[in-house]
Amino acid sequence: MLTDEERREEVTHFMKVVDAFRQYGPNAISANTRRRRDWYRIPKEDRELLENIGWKTRLDTVDDLILENAKVLNRIVDNPAIFMDDEELLLAEDGVEHEHHRQAHSEVHHYHEDEQTAPNHSHSHSHSPSELSHSHHEPKKRQVSPVDIDKVRSTLKQFVRDWSEEGRIERDQCYKPMIEALLNHFPDESTRKTRRVSIPGAGLARLGWEVAFLGFETQCNEFSHYMLLPSYYVLNETKHVNQHTIYPFIHSLSNIVGSESLLRGISFPDILPSSLPPGSNFSMVAGDFEQLFGVKEHPEEDEAGKWDAVMTCFFIDTAKNIVNYLRVIHRILAPGGVWINCGPLLWHWENTDDISIEVSLEEVKALATQVGFEIKNEHTINTSYVGDEQSMLGYVYKAAFWTATRVER
Repeated sequence: MLTDEERREEVTHFMKVVDAFRQYGPNAISANTRRRRDWYRIPKEDRELLENIGWKTRLDTVDDLILENAKVLNRIVDNPAIFMDDEELLLAEDGVEHEHHRQAHSEVHHYHEDEQTAPNHSHSHSHSPSELSHSHHEPKKRQVSPVDIDKVRSTLKQFVRDWSEEGRIERDQCYKPMIEALLNHFPDESTRKTRRVSIPGAGLARLGWEVAFLGFETQCNEFSHYMLLPSYYVLNETKHVNQHTIYPFIHSLSNIVGSESLLRGISFPDILPSSLPPGSNFSMVAGDFEQLFGVKEHPEEDEAGKWDAVMTCFFIDTAKNIVNYLRVIHRILAPGGVWINCGPLLWHWENTDDISIEVSLEEVKALATQVGFEIKNEHTINTSYVGDEQSMLGYVYKAAFWTATRVER
């Protein structure tokens, strides 16, 4: 049971994410305005040459496309009351007062870095009353950092990866072999409805949707509100194929081949999420993986031995303590169950103030064996992650793939 303070912090964090989505437009416009300022700082003859090749006109187009992105992002967070009741919304506004009070008494130098690096927040950004349709209070502005805005920009690329035709190649590199491994482990189609599949760190939930489409009972799990809000929207609010068009590559002008690749639009969803076959069992649950699936006080709430498969795609490196991740995966698998993994080891908490146990790939596998897994079907998959196939720069992960079965001791 959360205390009032913990509940306030949780709700305030959620609303800060909502505000980050809403403030994407002003922040992105401000960053693009910086380019115009720099244009005026160079010699006139150089400005004329740039203007001759359409450089300045392209900035105007980027502004227009930022506003198109903002329309989609604002729809995603149009009504936070869907996720909270009136009391929680009031707690969120109370949390803003606490934050403003704290900032007012903080030393100025605490914010110098943000002031120098964050885009100008002075642009107006109005919202319709429906955005807080269950609240009688005007929303108050929260402090949104450049990191928050960067997460929103990343969300746009997640739509490309999971719900666009352009993302198919990247999806197939990881999702396809994982699904094939699942089907190989459970070849009897008639039993699929009785097979429960857990997918932690599900992002925008396309892998889970594909597994559910095949007939498995599928539950996605996600912790980040930056993923939960857009996944809810795409799964529940999109009504037809390619309903929205976004422009996810306009935020950086580095390593672009030309304007066409920079300014290209990506439409989503490439398939209607509501087109799951009748009787499909597909769900999304919010929360921390270790807390949701850890040992429970009441046995009837415990997930031990209740899952036939756990599929982790670019997930296990989010662990603070990889040993506990492995233990949780092992304990929730049913006898004969399978763990299917694909991903790198970009330890997310490295060099932070949080606990972070970083180990090598060989050590992960050795730990998994000690916990009680038998690892099979190992190979490496070269893949990108939310990459831009038309960029001059691309990162390739050598992702580790394996299937592992629970060893009974």
